[in-house]
Amino acid sequence: MPIKKELISLFDSIAELLEFTGGNKFKISAFKNASNTIRRIEGDVDAMIADGSINNVPGIGKSIQSVIYEFMETGLSTEYENLSNVVPKGIIEVFNIRGLGAKKIRSLYEELGVDSIESLEQACIDNRVANLKGFGDKTQAKITEEIMNNKKRKGFLLLNKAFMKGDLLLNEISQMSSVKGIEFTGELRRRLEVISSIELMAKVTGYAEFENDLANSFKYNKLQESIHFNSSELKNDIDDRIIIHYTTESNYDRALFITTGSNKFFAGAGIDEYNISCNSEESILSEFNLPFIIPEMREHEYFTANKEINLSSNLQLKDFNGFIHFHTTKSDGQNTLKEMVKSAIDIGFEYMVVCDHSKSAFYANGLSEERVLLQKQEVKEVGSQLGVKIFQGIESDILKDGSLDYDNDFLKNFQFVVASIHSIFNLSEDEMTARIIKAIENPFTDLLAHPTGRLLLARDPYNVNIKKVIDACVTNDVAIEINASPHRLDLDWRNIYYAREKGCKFAINPDAHSTDGIKQTQYGIMMARKGGMQKVDVINCYNIKDFEKYINRKILRTN
Repeated sequence: MPIKKELISLFDSIAELLEFTGGNKFKISAFKNASNTIRRIEGDVDAMIADGSINNVPGIGKSIQSVIYEFMETGLSTEYENLSNVVPKGIIEVFNIRGLGAKKIRSLYEELGVDSIESLEQACIDNRVANLKGFGDKTQAKITEEIMNNKKRKGFLLLNKAFMKGDLLLNEISQMSSVKGIEFTGELRRRLEVISSIELMAKVTGYAEFENDLANSFKYNKLQESIHFNSSELKNDIDDRIIIHYTTESNYDRALFITTGSNKFFAGAGIDEYNISCNSEESILSEFNLPFIIPEMREHEYFTANKEINLSSNLQLKDFNGFIHFHTTKSDGQNTLKEMVKSAIDIGFEYMVVCDHSKSAFYANGLSEERVLLQKQEVKEVGSQLGVKIFQGIESDILKDGSLDYDNDFLKNFQFVVASIHSIFNLSEDEMTARIIKAIENPFTDLLAHPTGRLLLARDPYNVNIKKVIDACVTNDVAIEINASPHRLDLDWRNIYYAREKGCKFAINPDAHSTDGIKQTQYGIMMARKGGMQKVDVINCYNIKDFEKYINRKILRTN
């Protein structure tokens, strides 16, 4: 996590704990102000700390500076540690329940003895929260819902986290003398957006030799022995479920196919894993009258799609020319425009579309009209310096009534307009659908971003008729985003088949807020491949001439 975000999170946490423990109100205010100050800084916070210029920023006094420098040197904060040591351990987890701030948590603790998620849940079951002053039935119901959501999320990993942990295991196990090869299988090989277990498939010299090597490095429980492969579950100190399948070379491809799944795909294809006579994945699929289907698409949804569009996808990062929808220090990004563009050029992108937040995004230092015009000059200068075409775009907030937060006369200043929702999520399905469709129908809208608003393992999609939204995008020639942030991966890949069948255009964007974030594009490509997406479907794959033709279609729509 970039240091800017880490400091914001640290200051917010310290302020919350101070408020919970009844700390000095001026100190609480100092840490809240420091968080907001760091959030608004447009420059490189890391560099400002290194050269000491952070000390000159109003709102960053000596006590805050000492916290910053300690955290930079040690990765820890004595202030935070001291506070967390004087509150019940379970209270820290209660702060993760959305909708509960320090004051309400303190009230729950003092009045009802709530000191953990479990005791909070019991207080809701007993109807004691509803009767507490300042809460009520609706608040209790919302807390109960959040607790249930936390339980559902427990034991699951976002795709990027699963890969990070899985790569460490792959590297360690591949060093064993009994291992001839190893790769991901199961949900990770199919690139599901949320992973319930990390599964590996190892090619070994022999079962006994491998199990001996495994015992020397891990605690494990054997799960099954079959004619094709054995399986064991590795035990660790955290909640992650890790399964290692292993077999010898003669059975490897067959075992890899079986463990990849999914079971629903097998059922739809009529595949009986116990009666597979072939050994290669291609021949197994052919045996059941199927073309080769990439692992990502081996889901039940494959059989619900129009047969003319469910061809295996070969989409790759090398097909991408345009780096679209990214943020800079002008709003809530961690890097300057020049730094972002340089990194994108290094990856292989040929043109860029910067889309900082719009004026109503106060939470993200959104751009006023005056600041938009200042950025226009920066875009021109950086493009000239680096010899690359940069289009000035904007991520414009969709307001409650469906209008964008700049009027149409001002939207003419942008070469690319991304429309998205960042607030007011609790509308009815009809209201939310109408709101989004109105934004799509704005003649300046080029792209609908993260169309369902979901945050994986954190926030459910809002109520929306996504098919009607897709239809509106097609009718109005507006692309729909596959947001590649591992926290979003939105549009859901399950809706890609319908969108492709209707002729929708797509943009696969990392929504990058830092140079490291550009690499997230790969996760969006994984989701696109799950929906069979082809290069022709993706506007990022357009060459610059075709991309300019796409954005210039607005001239016809707005005249």
